[in-house]
Amino acid sequence: MAKLKIFSFFSGSGFLDLGFETNGFDVEFVNEFHPAFMNAYKYSRAKMGLREPTYGYFNGDINVFLNERKKELFAWIADARKDGSLVGFIGGPPCPDFSVAGKQKGRDGDNGKLSLSYTNLIIQMKPDFFLFENVKGLWKTARHRAFFEELKASIQAAEYSTTNCLINALAYGAPQDRDRILMFGIRSEILGDKDINDFPWKKYQKYNLDEIKQMPWPETNMFVENGTTDCPDGIPVELTVQYWFKKNDVENHPNGQDYFTPRGGLPRMQSIKEGDVSKKSYKRLHRWRYSPTVAYGNNEVHLHPYKARRISASEALSLQTLPANFELPPEMTLTDKFKTIGNGVPYILSSGIAKTMYDYLEAFL
Repeated sequence: MAKLKIFSFFSGSGFLDLGFETNGFDVEFVNEFHPAFMNAYKYSRAKMGLREPTYGYFNGDINVFLNERKKELFAWIADARKDGSLVGFIGGPPCPDFSVAGKQKGRDGDNGKLSLSYTNLIIQMKPDFFLFENVKGLWKTARHRAFFEELKASIQAAEYSTTNCLINALAYGAPQDRDRILMFGIRSEILGDKDINDFPWKKYQKYNLDEIKQMPWPETNMFVENGTTDCPDGIPVELTVQYWFKKNDVENHPNGQDYFTPRGGLPRMQSIKEGDVSKKSYKRLHRWRYSPTVAYGNNEVHLHPYKARRISASEALSLQTLPANFELPPEMTLTDKFKTIGNGVPYILSSGIAKTMYDYLEAFL
């Protein structure tokens, strides 16, 4: 029976993949460079009872598939197509070189070069469709935008039709202000006389971003350890930090006690108001508001709304809207846990995009 099959690159711990796995796609191959992230990918799938990829896991540099292992990957793709299935690539190359908060090395940075590697892999391997995911800096910053347009033009020259969209996780119901640039492409011979511009990017979006930003969100409150407050009227509770903490039962989650305990600085931490996210670091979340982007690099620290500590891994996972039964390995370091969480795509967003792609691609099977 023909299916929609996925080869995943730069997979991290699989937040993007999970949206596809649970919405009709079969993940057949997984590539991730960081060993701890790959181990977390395997661990989380085993805990959730999900199938292993047919062609296995590859823990290493994607560039080997442009060189010494090129024939091997090509053979797997051909094998996956034998039953009439369509084979696609999904991936979000590491993005610090394009991030507004990063060092802005762009295409010349080690991570920036991986966007070109992913593009070249698409061109050489000719998957039937693909998804390219990255930070908004690749789209919003002029010199990075020029690089993005070059990548897109090279893919189109390889006879793909493409469409792209800047989306925000809030629109899909995630309690997090997180922009991502997405590019979807399909081989032009498969598309035929259909118009790629009809791709329904907004089909599974629940909210209008402009309307969300105009809602009467609470501003700041004095920090009261273990204090309680009621959700104010006029805001969607689904988009609040507290809703997701409760939904995922974060304190009883296997990663519920995984948080950094600073050696000092408690008085400073206690002085920061609930909802004060104005500084570069030490942002205290507001329980009845959505979170800033869940990212913990460059010394950025998110504090619990009503506890005198940083947020835990389980709380961060909930803000990434992972299912409550998704967990990270106990032996994984705290640094790696927060790094992989911050690098990931919110599950609700990935599910919405996966459903959009499934509905669109099903007609071509």
